[in-house]
Amino acid sequence: MGNREEIKVKIVIAPDSFKGSLSAKEVADNIEKGIRKIYQDAEIVKVPLADGGEGTVEALVDATGGRIVKLFVTGPLGEKVEGFYGILGDGKTAVIEMAAASGLPLVTADKRNPMITTTYGTGELIKSALDRGCRDFIIGIGGSATNDGGAGMLQALGVKLLDEMGKELPRGGGSLIKLNKIDISCIDERLKNSRFIVACDVDNPLCGPNGASYVYGPQKGATKEMVEKLDEALKHYGNMIRKYLKKDVMNIKGAGAAGGLGAGLMAFFNAELKPGVDIVIEKTRLREIIKDADFVIIGEGKIDSQTVYGKTPSGVAKLAKEFDIPVIAIAGCVSDDAQVNHEYGIDAMFSIVNYPIDIEDALKKEKAGLFLQKNGEEIFRLIKVVSSRFKG
Repeated sequence: MGNREEIKVKIVIAPDSFKGSLSAKEVADNIEKGIRKIYQDAEIVKVPLADGGEGTVEALVDATGGRIVKLFVTGPLGEKVEGFYGILGDGKTAVIEMAAASGLPLVTADKRNPMITTTYGTGELIKSALDRGCRDFIIGIGGSATNDGGAGMLQALGVKLLDEMGKELPRGGGSLIKLNKIDISCIDERLKNSRFIVACDVDNPLCGPNGASYVYGPQKGATKEMVEKLDEALKHYGNMIRKYLKKDVMNIKGAGAAGGLGAGLMAFFNAELKPGVDIVIEKTRLREIIKDADFVIIGEGKIDSQTVYGKTPSGVAKLAKEFDIPVIAIAGCVSDDAQVNHEYGIDAMFSIVNYPIDIEDALKKEKAGLFLQKNGEEIFRLIKVVSSRFKG
């Protein structure tokens, strides 16, 4: 590497977003500006990434030359909200963050109640994408405000969930306890020729102490009494799925993701659950891009001991190490316990904050962008000095 001419240096910049501050694309753009001050003629390839959560739509649309579709859908509490999804550059793949329609940030803390929140809007996003010709779907299911097992989504797509009187169930996870019959005769026919891949990084089952209700219900506003009712409702829902669809999703890893949405997607759409970063790496064709790089630059807002568990930097570092490529991480914050990441392929980690600063100030786009540029420049200034020193 040290013997190569400057213009032949290839650098791949593949960061996640700095949440609350910069998108993954903005992060990559600013790092590039810093590097260009030292390696003006380097080949720099930017691949904005995400791990299936917030920012996944934007990252995949940017990477594939796709487009964003915005529309009003049903929010978690039944109100209209402006949702969105992406159509990738192939024109047939839709990427949807369920949180865009059914996410926790759409419900103020005083109104959070998973007994009544619904995934109906997520179903409307899927229907809109079907209307636009999409038949391949990538669904990110992080950040939900719901605990309805995907029931609302299914109702939006034609599935009838009926009580013992033959009436459609009200929306919300609490009503699932009254489910008496599942009727799929009116399900959207286009779904039969569609493929669903779900970005899921948790392995919770549908029910029980490690299930959707007990683990995630409280953060969505559930009291102890609600948690018990919601768990019973999802258990009944799982039993009805077994009865009417002949599928057992109760204990499949990931079934409890997003308040049981994982179970609904697997049971009704034969969805495949995969780690989010793996899906994004595949769709951006990062393996092909990265294989002949001299350096890989990764990053996200915070790197700590949890980064090794399916986060974007860890996924990229693992891939880079298959080709023995040096990996440098640039983050807003590098915690004291982040050293474990060195064992998982990250060779060096840098925090962009070089002096005491108020967190609100540090998160401003202009400030964060400047910090990234400066760090990109200084890191590659050092690389150039060392490369020159040991050349030959």
